[in-house]
Amino acid sequence: MTVLRLLAVTGLVVALTPPAPGAAAIGPPPVDASLLPPAGPAAPPRPTTRYDDCAVAAPVRPGAGRAGQLEGMDLDTVWDLTRGAGQTVAVIDTGVARHRRLPHLVAGGDFVSTQDGTSDCDGHGTTVAGIIAAAPDTADPQAFSGIAPDVSLLSIRQSSNKFRAVDDVTASGAGDVDTLAAAVRTAADLGATVVNISSVACLPVGAGLDDRALGAALAYAVDVKNVVVVTAAGNVGSPGQCPQDNPRDLAAARDVSVVVSPAWYDDYVLTVGSVAADGSPSPFTLAGPWVDVAATGEHVVSLAPAADGLVDTSPSGTPLAGTSYAAPVVSAVAALVRAYSPELTARQVMQRITDTAHHPPAGWDPVVGHGVVDPLAAVTAETSRGAARHPPAPPAAVGRSRADPQITGEAAGPGAVLCVALTVGVAVVCAALGRSRRRGESVDGE
Repeated sequence: MTVLRLLAVTGLVVALTPPAPGAAAIGPPPVDASLLPPAGPAAPPRPTTRYDDCAVAAPVRPGAGRAGQLEGMDLDTVWDLTRGAGQTVAVIDTGVARHRRLPHLVAGGDFVSTQDGTSDCDGHGTTVAGIIAAAPDTADPQAFSGIAPDVSLLSIRQSSNKFRAVDDVTASGAGDVDTLAAAVRTAADLGATVVNISSVACLPVGAGLDDRALGAALAYAVDVKNVVVVTAAGNVGSPGQCPQDNPRDLAAARDVSVVVSPAWYDDYVLTVGSVAADGSPSPFTLAGPWVDVAATGEHVVSLAPAADGLVDTSPSGTPLAGTSYAAPVVSAVAALVRAYSPELTARQVMQRITDTAHHPPAGWDPVVGHGVVDPLAAVTAETSRGAARHPPAPPAAVGRSRADPQITGEAAGPGAVLCVALTVGVAVVCAALGRSRRRGESVDGE
């Protein structure tokens, strides 16, 4: 599992019952626009050096099977309507390597090294990008394709497990919540219409993280630049991932033991959990009151960052699976909706995706949110003319969840750990935030 010191996905919340009298409420800090990162080109905050070999995964075997993330999608019908042309999806990740099947890749900048964002030493960002936008290839025996193959991709390298600051030999990666915030602003300023973030900051209740710059950047992207922001829900169950799961039943959904950023900025992001191809929740997907929707994140096939090929395993040989691969499915769907209905605002697009998902029996639950996304229904459904999914909040409530759910527990303190929501079952490295509550360093693993 690739690990970053980044943050992750959040999303739609239904109205949960208020907390018991006297219970403390946990939520993100109010958005403070004065903390918005300044505009400017991407650059590492400190000089860095590569300290580990680049990841290399075994190529997909011919006839290995159809890409899991494509199961159940009627893409031929969707593509008769739109293939995403005219949209720009920013992939804020470990970089996206140039590949013959990513013909519309644009360099967006590099917060890890001094390159342009189109190098991927970790292999994760290229896999994410392929899920979104890989061009079809008639020679591909798996018939693998990206879900929105005509979008432009904007690659911004924000984190890596293979680089660290030259003045910190104990570090095991590059990237933190401040560089993530700067990357979100950069993506918005460079014209992205959709942003994909496949990383998570998992914080045990009682731990904390000063991610106010990220909150400001998310608000800027959504409300100033009209960008749809999609993030992963996070993984549990293996060393180095989120420390434990939250309640998976509706009655206890607000009694969380782990909070996730940027997921808790629920007014601004669409959070994605993972399901298997049959729609059953993946055992590793992290539950939470911020989860909006779900998509297939198991048995993934996508592009390799080297050798012009495909991969279906991590460098350690584990099958690709994780919420970080479910998130780009939804980012691609958002791009298709925006291409077909360009009059919709970012908030209306998010509302459309949640409205047209295959709802679970309860209508919403903390594991899959409003259910598995349906690309064809999302593209063709009539837009709700009622209240938007993210109605503007009064000033005092900016930064609170849309339905303002109350999450019980103690106020967060120091010691947060941030991980990328990557493949399950692979060794990962997470960064304890011992030096600074503000920096929230991230690391990439396999």
